[in-house]
Amino acid sequence: MDIQVLYEDNHLIAVNKRPGDIVQGDKTGDEPLSEKVKRYIGDKYQKPGAVFLGTIHRIDRPVSGVVLFARTSKALERMNEQFREREVQKTYWAVTQNTPNPTHGKLVHYLVKKESLNKSFASLEQKPGSSRCELDYRVLAATERYTLVEVLPLTGRHHQIRVQLSTIGCPIKGDLKYGAKRSNPDGSIHLHARKLEFNHPVTKETINILAPVPQERLWQDLEKMAAQS
Repeated sequence: MDIQVLYEDNHLIAVNKRPGDIVQGDKTGDEPLSEKVKRYIGDKYQKPGAVFLGTIHRIDRPVSGVVLFARTSKALERMNEQFREREVQKTYWAVTQNTPNPTHGKLVHYLVKKESLNKSFASLEQKPGSSRCELDYRVLAATERYTLVEVLPLTGRHHQIRVQLSTIGCPIKGDLKYGAKRSNPDGSIHLHARKLEFNHPVTKETINILAPVPQERLWQDLEKMAAQS
């Protein structure tokens, strides 16, 4: 099976999305991650007929990392509420071309989404139709060319992390849309949904789900440097 399961019980299942996978079906017609997870559940538990799977949240196609699905309608409803109320703590790792200055802090911008371009634009001043977005960040490690930045988004705007880091002169590696110098060979960008922390929708216990970084040299090297610092 071509999915990596990070967490699984009767109510939820979390997988480590590979860059390039789509979470839900779109106009490309490519098989979405949701269908792969349904097939995994059907095969593992020998479920006849249709498998229920609710998509709780999504991450962009070129991004990797943890994606959480609901296996029951009750879990889906309760997790949707936690996401809506911003009770879920999301942690991302980004590899940027430059090092943020200062090396830790908060970014606040106002974003305008251009649907026709599937792109967001950030400014420091509020504009008509703009939405306030915030994130906290800190530098974890750096090489001569690249920097590993941990990001905690405090809002959930379109392409928020990508556009906010680009706006301060630190575009994400491979992210041509937001200022990277060149693309990655596989079309990915170096943005990884590293961790989700939330209260279980049924047991109420705190759940922490950690997604290993992609099996790629730069990711692996920066992760080792961060662990040693």
